[in-house]
Amino acid sequence: MARVTADISVSLDGFVTGPDDSPAVPLGHDGERLHRWIYNLSTWRARVGLDGGEASRDAEILEEGFATVGAHVIGRRMYDHGEKPWGDEPPFHLPVFVVTHESRPVLRRSGGTRFEFVTGGVAAAVSQALIAAGGRDVSVLGGASVLRQCLRAGLLDEVTLHVVPVLMGDGQRLFDRVSGGPRELPVTRVEHSDEVVHLKLDPKAVSPPR
Repeated sequence: MARVTADISVSLDGFVTGPDDSPAVPLGHDGERLHRWIYNLSTWRARVGLDGGEASRDAEILEEGFATVGAHVIGRRMYDHGEKPWGDEPPFHLPVFVVTHESRPVLRRSGGTRFEFVTGGVAAAVSQALIAAGGRDVSVLGGASVLRQCLRAGLLDEVTLHVVPVLMGDGQRLFDRVSGGPRELPVTRVEHSDEVVHLKLDPKAVSPPR
């Protein structure tokens, strides 16, 4: 059965970007530090058309995330900040549904990526992504606002946080102002290397807040 998952790198103090992220500085100042664990992995290098790289457990975990996914959901902020750095062949190679308030035509890129712009909110984007995924999983990649909206709406079956041992101090905070009082997200799996802790959580183990 297809699942809706979320997958994102986050600092120890809860940020998914550095400060002052913008289209000119997509990850914020020093935000690349949150993704440094990925860049030399063989699975990531293959995805962006490069040879070689490290064949480590981190690489296997990254590949596990890719292997079952048939479509992605992202927010308009992530799209606006990433469009130029991703270039003509973005690393998704799948349909990507962008949650936005602005209707736009489908944008097709090389390598199988196509961006579809959904104006009906996160639930509509996830629903369309599930259809496009054809029985495979849908991965919500960010940014923080879209992930929080999916969590509040009870749309997520699994959350994977790649916790990087760094204090960013500022930026876009992942779980900023999550309403509804305390909420349990039981841990289902933990693995780590020197660079990152991979933490899987089950957001549906308890009822979503009312």
